[in-house]
Amino acid sequence: MKTLIICIHPDLKNSLINKHWLQELSKYPDKYIIHDLYACCPNMNIDILQEQHLLEQYDKIVFQFPFYWFNCPPLLKKWLDEVLTHGWAYGRDSEYKLKDKVIALAVTAGIREEDYQSTGKYQYTLQQLTASFEVTFKYVKALYKPLFAFYGAEYSPSDLEIENSASEYISFIDKL
Repeated sequence: MKTLIICIHPDLKNSLINKHWLQELSKYPDKYIIHDLYACCPNMNIDILQEQHLLEQYDKIVFQFPFYWFNCPPLLKKWLDEVLTHGWAYGRDSEYKLKDKVIALAVTAGIREEDYQSTGKYQYTLQQLTASFEVTFKYVKALYKPLFAFYGAEYSPSDLEIENSASEYISFIDKL
């Protein structure tokens, strides 16, 4: 079964890491389907039924995005609000269409990993700051898995670091 990668990057053409990850994933069309949300929704108009239908087709779903201002891009928040509807994803008499689907996050953070520690500059781990996603996906009865992260994107990572992260990312997805 293929894995659906939902990429939510507001400036993908100027991205280093997210763009490279997608280029690597695209080498394996038999394993991964890439869904570029900003390309599909340039005016932030989401086709809810189309998005729901897409989700229903896959058992493994990864949300890939840059983590900035300690949060996700605005289109992902809007997507969650609009696509995870009552009766479809949750609620009394819900069909729970995401039940038992494996869901994970793959994020790129500009900040270094040591700054995302209880003793670091920002006093919270990335896992703590993304806990709302975990709770959301558990609420709709999906199987949330720990996130994959690239830290320090704004510190000019080397080509080797970016390349290694792509290989690690693919391994992460394959083990979901």
